[in-house]
Amino acid sequence: MHVLNDVPAPAKLNLFLHIVGRRADGYHLLQSAFMLIDWQDTLHFELRPHGQLSREDLTIPLPADDLILRAARLLQAHTGCTKGAHIAVHKEIPAQAGMGGGSSDAATCLLALNRLWGLGLSVAQLAAMGVQLGADVPFFLHGHNAWVEGIGENITPVQLPPAQFVVIKPNAGLETAKIFAHPALRRDTKAATIDGLARTPYGFGHNALQAVAEQICRPVRQALERLAAQGLQGKMTGSGSAVFALLPQGQIWQHDPDLADCQVRICSNLDVHPLSGWAASDN
Repeated sequence: MHVLNDVPAPAKLNLFLHIVGRRADGYHLLQSAFMLIDWQDTLHFELRPHGQLSREDLTIPLPADDLILRAARLLQAHTGCTKGAHIAVHKEIPAQAGMGGGSSDAATCLLALNRLWGLGLSVAQLAAMGVQLGADVPFFLHGHNAWVEGIGENITPVQLPPAQFVVIKPNAGLETAKIFAHPALRRDTKAATIDGLARTPYGFGHNALQAVAEQICRPVRQALERLAAQGLQGKMTGSGSAVFALLPQGQIWQHDPDLADCQVRICSNLDVHPLSGWAASDN
């Protein structure tokens, strides 16, 4: 095997995001539910000798040292592998959206290179490396929708009914650090239970970052208002500027000229990650 083409890296939505406390080291304690959707990046991998790593950007230019190359180098360093790869990236998931695009790319890179290089590492072994790249990377490696707690390391699989969502990404982005450092951020949401999500998966909870985001990024508030104009209850996903709403069965999203500067997509959720099974399970 020398080539792996059309390898997907799906985005996620946070169905809710509660901040229930803060650790002594400053990390926030969270509760959330992560849901995979069919808005995705596509990566292509070609084997290279002598540990050579290179990346080609097929759509938008990425930072020179992005999570994809960092993931590849980490895998080499962890395993002592002397093989390399050329990685071509068709980027579709927007940055600073709260949709996990960079983390998903990193997870897909670990899974693909584990296969391309014949390393045979398990999901748990890859996840132990992935958390060094970002708190969301283990979620994408485990490959199932999940109830997430702690700082993102405690992941419990959940089943979610199939549904469609309107996702709106304003051109403006949001910096995670700026939101978490804002003095108006509330960190005292009462801890919830997974049973509440099971009862009302798409109407459960709130995003504790949303009030601050609406203050510092007017396009977030405007996008939420456009969802409300069509009778939809919008919510921000993660700590980025993308917002979403459940699209009830039978309801059609009407084109909105006020969103001409935004990316708008109708997305379906995924039951499992498309690369589920690419690494051995430890269960």
